[in-house]
Amino acid sequence: MVGSVRGSDVSSSRRMELDTLLVQELGQFGRFQRRTFLLAAVLVMLVAWSNLEYIFTTARITTRCLISECEDEPMEFAPSWLVNAVPPGSTQGSFDNCERFGNISASRRQFDGICPSELFDQDTRLPCDTFVYENTDSVVFDYGLACDEWRRSLIGTVSTFGTLTALPITGYVSDRWGRRVALTINAFNTAWLGLTRYWTDTYLGFVLSQFAEATFGCGLYSSIYILLTELVGPDYRVAVGAALKTCFALGQVTLGVLAWAVPNWRNLTLVIYTPQLLTIFYYWIISESVRWYMSKGHFDKSEALLKKVAKVNRRQLSDKSLEALRHTAEEKLRNDLRVEGSSGEPWLVVQVFRHKPVLVRCVVSPVWWVTTTFIYYGLSLNAVNMSGNKYLNYIAVAAVEIPGFWTAYYLMGTIGRKPVLTGAFWLCAVCQLVYIFLPEGMYAASLLVYLIAKFAIAMVATSVYVYTAELYPTKYRHSLFAFSSMIGRIGSMLAPLTPAFGAQWFAELPFVMFGSLALVSGALIFLTPETLGTTLPDTFEQADRLGQLDQENKT
Repeated sequence: MVGSVRGSDVSSSRRMELDTLLVQELGQFGRFQRRTFLLAAVLVMLVAWSNLEYIFTTARITTRCLISECEDEPMEFAPSWLVNAVPPGSTQGSFDNCERFGNISASRRQFDGICPSELFDQDTRLPCDTFVYENTDSVVFDYGLACDEWRRSLIGTVSTFGTLTALPITGYVSDRWGRRVALTINAFNTAWLGLTRYWTDTYLGFVLSQFAEATFGCGLYSSIYILLTELVGPDYRVAVGAALKTCFALGQVTLGVLAWAVPNWRNLTLVIYTPQLLTIFYYWIISESVRWYMSKGHFDKSEALLKKVAKVNRRQLSDKSLEALRHTAEEKLRNDLRVEGSSGEPWLVVQVFRHKPVLVRCVVSPVWWVTTTFIYYGLSLNAVNMSGNKYLNYIAVAAVEIPGFWTAYYLMGTIGRKPVLTGAFWLCAVCQLVYIFLPEGMYAASLLVYLIAKFAIAMVATSVYVYTAELYPTKYRHSLFAFSSMIGRIGSMLAPLTPAFGAQWFAELPFVMFGSLALVSGALIFLTPETLGTTLPDTFEQADRLGQLDQENKT
């Protein structure tokens, strides 16, 4: 009996999880982690630039018809006589961008700067033969996209579509060759592929460049997030998620400032992408994930990196702890090899179907992501359409997300992941319902409800990143995380179509869709376990029991 007890003590003393080591010896967010975060923060801001620059490079330009009866080459975009020749627009003081009045006689022409109404038949409307552009800042001018909203909006849709292939590719590269490799490849691909658009002279070339950049570079954010999540201690994962989202919002703010300062799309492309060529050096200046090293059996490299972390953090790392950590990791690898040696390691999809708790998460988490991206981008697009300076509007919409991110951070660390996600989804759903039934003319109330909805979905955007990553085992975390994120791109692809949905059927339809999806997604949270304070699972078996061990320990 004594020998049995002593053997158990020895075995337990030799077990050490990385999270435990971070908490007890290395430090959960020491100088090493902070330095890595600052390096990652720069990349996240660059991600915001490259992901959203098309909002400005493909922005709508106000146009009007060239009135050949009164001008050969327009000297003024909005001359005083324009009201005689062009129908009024949808807002007071504006004019139609795509049509003009018919002329009384094609032979009558007048170039004295008056252009009287007698020249036009105001009961007849004709499409423009030739357009006059208010400016030449976006590709709308270069590629002749005036009043061609379908082709103009297709650019953003194609860019988003490219991410459907980017995320699984990045997940495979990250799990196979490392987080640092995936990060560097995506960052550098974004730089040089984005830069090629400066020289594109055709619409097709521009669209293909957008698609290529998205396909081979849009996995950068998920690479950064996984790398940092695996480096910091459990008490700081939510903070890191909120901080990265804040950096993304700040990236949007700086993008708005840059676009305001450099409005021409070709010059803006140079300003945005040229500095990103330097990201190739990230392979040498940022460290690989310790968890990835251990999952691949590279224990010498993982121990060397842990010693480096301890030195930078000015902490003492005992040899006994390193030995226990290595013993634990080797035991996990032996178990994995035993399974592979007996029957060969099955495909990931087969393993997922063998573990029903993980399978349920793989089914419901993509729904959360579709809902989040659909509402997040849908509300952002509608907000940018508000009247006023488009650059200031964009900056304000980006900045308002930051309080939502940090509210999520605080609440997720106190009441848990599930209550925050469910509450934020349902708060957003309630806001959509209220917004639909608010009487017209209550602008202050409508704006307040709109901002609360955006605040709520910003909370979800932070929480869903943290929560999804915590649900899956280390070896396949990036692949399964990327799967949810990839499916979620469907929402961001559909979001630009919401104004068309409203115009085709009824104006409130987009908000009905937002509210319905938010309501369903909030309910689906009940099907997954709470992860607050838990250890990140390394195997499918640990992922199956996620939340159960902590509950057993409490009881």
